[in-house]
Amino acid sequence: MPLPDRYGTGPISQGKRPMSIEMVGVADIVRVHGAARPNTVAIVYDGRPTTYGELDRASSRVASGLIAEGIKPQVRVAHLDKSSDLFFEVLFGVAKAGAVMVSVNWRLAPPEVLQIVNDAEAEILFVGEEYFPVVEKIRDQLSTVRRIVTLGPRHADWEAFDEWRDRHPDTDPHLPARPQDTAVQFYTSGTTGLPKGAELTNANFAFMFEQWTRSWLLKPGTQNIVCLPMFHIGGAGWAIAGLFAGATNHVVREFVPARVLEIIERERIEVMLLVPAMILFLVQAPQIRETDLSSLRLIVYGAAPIPADLLKQAMATFGCGFQQVYGLTETTGAITLLPPEDHDPSDARKLLSCGYAQVGVELRIVDDAGADLPAGAVGEIAIRSPQVMRGYWRLPDATKRAIQGDWFFTGDAGYLDEKGYLFIYDRVKDMIVSGGENIYPAEVESALFGHPDVADVAVIGVPDERWGEAVKAVVVRKPGGDVSPADLIGWARERIAGYKLPKSVDFIDALPRNPTGKILKRELREPYWEGRQRKIN
Repeated sequence: MPLPDRYGTGPISQGKRPMSIEMVGVADIVRVHGAARPNTVAIVYDGRPTTYGELDRASSRVASGLIAEGIKPQVRVAHLDKSSDLFFEVLFGVAKAGAVMVSVNWRLAPPEVLQIVNDAEAEILFVGEEYFPVVEKIRDQLSTVRRIVTLGPRHADWEAFDEWRDRHPDTDPHLPARPQDTAVQFYTSGTTGLPKGAELTNANFAFMFEQWTRSWLLKPGTQNIVCLPMFHIGGAGWAIAGLFAGATNHVVREFVPARVLEIIERERIEVMLLVPAMILFLVQAPQIRETDLSSLRLIVYGAAPIPADLLKQAMATFGCGFQQVYGLTETTGAITLLPPEDHDPSDARKLLSCGYAQVGVELRIVDDAGADLPAGAVGEIAIRSPQVMRGYWRLPDATKRAIQGDWFFTGDAGYLDEKGYLFIYDRVKDMIVSGGENIYPAEVESALFGHPDVADVAVIGVPDERWGEAVKAVVVRKPGGDVSPADLIGWARERIAGYKLPKSVDFIDALPRNPTGKILKRELREPYWEGRQRKIN
């Protein structure tokens, strides 16, 4: 069914692209646009515009600087800061140098930052002023970092970015890029408690852009806003997709509802990507009643399921098209699509779906033995697509478990209906999604288990109207222990990022386990999810 005129002409999945980029590597995005539309604004950050031509030249200076520092192809370069225009100078500079960008989650505690930077074997670290204290705590333990460059004012020991960048020529090194080369390495938490580096290649990004930018109404001149952080595939991937399409991309340092609404009205924003928690915060913001939202054409949302009532409220509030996507870091983001025409408030069942597979994506639902299940049967979701990652950095066993043959096993459970619509039901793995952030219980459990009064602990996700899911710790005290919930949360705060902290703590006499000793987390979760159709929120 064609979309209403306000969405453009014809169905969003059909028709010729307004432009096509012959892209081998991520670096080609700024090369092509820098030549074709040098005076078009690519990035707007804090009122500061950067054209495609300026971004092309600045990123060439970064590339020249990296090469002068001895950075070789496929060497990792780390970035620790909130979103800004400088992120993209670094990103495309790293790409032009043939290196790999590692954007570190700025919400992590210093030991977690250390683990990621060392695991990546990053040789240069770009750090924002806000995170100087973090790096100062771990600088002596950074085993591979040879230089630290500040994204802001000079540090007593580290050179400022603009000084470092401007010492180098704006000549593009034009190093050959191969489709199979890793372009970006995103770290995802793992059930072992340690994050894994998902390697996304030039080919992964190229396929994703070609398949998705038209569906997202991204084209030259589109006013796009980027609200998610750059360490998240939803942030960096969405921004890079906008740049691929030649759009003007308004980057916010971090999500503040009033600020986002202000930008939507002032800049006449047309498209944006949000996680459900962001949608909730926007519709609840007092300013939304006075905000002109008439420029919006499409809101893409994903990263976590959305309550049907919130979706209906958002659709009524924003008055534009909504499009749900499902994907993972390991699939370079979205692989399914629930288009605007399927967002019928009267069809409550379809609103629970995350759509059907995009062109070039195959889905299977399999049982524990890997056999295909029929329509309507719940099993693990497996994906085959050119968007599937190269693998986990230096973790061959984890890669083999996740990618079997050509198929990536997501760890998510769901079913396909007779028409091919995908419904997420539960998680095979124990991951918790809170406010669009992935949290693995093993990390939290490890932090809590070290408390002297804790004998045993399990961490689960429970329903939360604000965040989708909230982290709950179920704890067995040691004999004579009198530790309180506040004590445990405070203990964990010293060891893990704030967003991973338990929101609540329950105490029980013993954790339920199977004969082999594995904790029965489904049994723990059941009372909190009783009566809900979905076992995740």
